[in-house]
Amino acid sequence: MSEPRRMHRPTIREPARLEPLGESSDPIAALHAAHETAAVLLRTGQAANDPAVTQRLVALVEETGLSTLADLWAERPAHSLPGALWRLYLLREWIRNDPDGVAREYAAGVRFTEPNHAVAGAEPPGPEEVLRVADEILRGAFTGDFAVALERAASFCHVVACGRADVSAGQRAVDLAGRLQHTARDLTACAELWRSGKLI
Repeated sequence: MSEPRRMHRPTIREPARLEPLGESSDPIAALHAAHETAAVLLRTGQAANDPAVTQRLVALVEETGLSTLADLWAERPAHSLPGALWRLYLLREWIRNDPDGVAREYAAGVRFTEPNHAVAGAEPPGPEEVLRVADEILRGAFTGDFAVALERAASFCHVVACGRADVSAGQRAVDLAGRLQHTARDLTACAELWRSGKLI
């Protein structure tokens, strides 16, 4: 009978040693970097009490690029701190890239989900208002209660999803609305985890 295999602790390996294995970076180091950068970013914003610092954090994508944040956070679980921050930044970029379309779908969704509209706070639901809300959600993440910011983002997604299903036809619109609803549920779950001290 052969001797049982011993279990080894995972080790962080240098990128050069990973290249022959087809890996360009160390996945364990990438995991630590994702969670540490998210935690540092949030702590910095909440401790700063400085509008200039907050605005830089809100506009982080303009400075670093969305692809940089994607490299750091996009692969992390939805119910994690980097996953939650990634969704908040992605939501803001989506709104900034199409404020007219988002506002149209948001306005259409209000009558289906008035409570979520009240939480999201895009009033009146026009392009300037949805842009304002996108910034307010991220600003609130760094200056207020992170869970409230997540819930506000979730409510915004719910309203737009309902509106998209109403004003847009075809399977693609249904799929996109479904993805928005899924994002909203993830953000709500993250808010609950944050309140219980389990969002890491």
